[in-house]
Amino acid sequence: MQVKPIQTPIIKKGYDLLALIRDSLCELEEKSIVVVTSKVVALCESRVAKIKTGTHGEKHALAKKEAEAYINESYSKYNLLITIKHGAIAVNAGIDQSNTGKYYAFLPKNPYRSAKEIWQFLRKEFRVKQLGVLITDSRTMPLKWGTVGSAIAHCGFRALINKIGTPDLFGRNLQMTQVNVAEGLAAAAVVEMGEANEAQPLAVITDASQVEFQSRPPTKKDIASLKIAIEDDVYGPMLSAAPWTKN
Repeated sequence: MQVKPIQTPIIKKGYDLLALIRDSLCELEEKSIVVVTSKVVALCESRVAKIKTGTHGEKHALAKKEAEAYINESYSKYNLLITIKHGAIAVNAGIDQSNTGKYYAFLPKNPYRSAKEIWQFLRKEFRVKQLGVLITDSRTMPLKWGTVGSAIAHCGFRALINKIGTPDLFGRNLQMTQVNVAEGLAAAAVVEMGEANEAQPLAVITDASQVEFQSRPPTKKDIASLKIAIEDDVYGPMLSAAPWTKN
């Protein structure tokens, strides 16, 4: 698998997202996956709020409105909100102010719609049939330091491959294994794209042998299959015991 990060000018609020991606790509081969950071999508879609005071309280107020559920910042040693946003655990509902100038950037309102629009545009613009699009964000993992790239939306390929019932090397059938291809691709891409001042919010992945391309956007069923209800999650006992406030 090859990951090629793409440098762009500094992105500002209201940029034309599709034109930005088109102009940043010299060419696009069949079976490529175009990776776009959620922050670029948010800035181009004007999913931002102007920083007024820059205080924790200001960000927390915004995050509590954005989150589907949250654990109050008073429980955090670091004065952070643990939230659920777009069905996943996130700090401060994904709101961030790095590389955004005078704004807080939110996660895209409908990341799957954004991914679909990018996918449809690039297939037509570059005349390719087998193409994937991936929108990423950076997240932390419990019990480990450091950020990791994570998928918040995809289009044009199977994000989840079910291996349940497939025999392992010793003939034992796998009981629970499902491979989250989108998450693996996101983690690899964000390593190359960088987290600081690299100015590489786009990337193109090629030669990804485990990707199964599709000639359609993901269905509602496909998207729902990526999510797990807290009561069904292996971490459910911990998550369900947390003092969540739901919106």
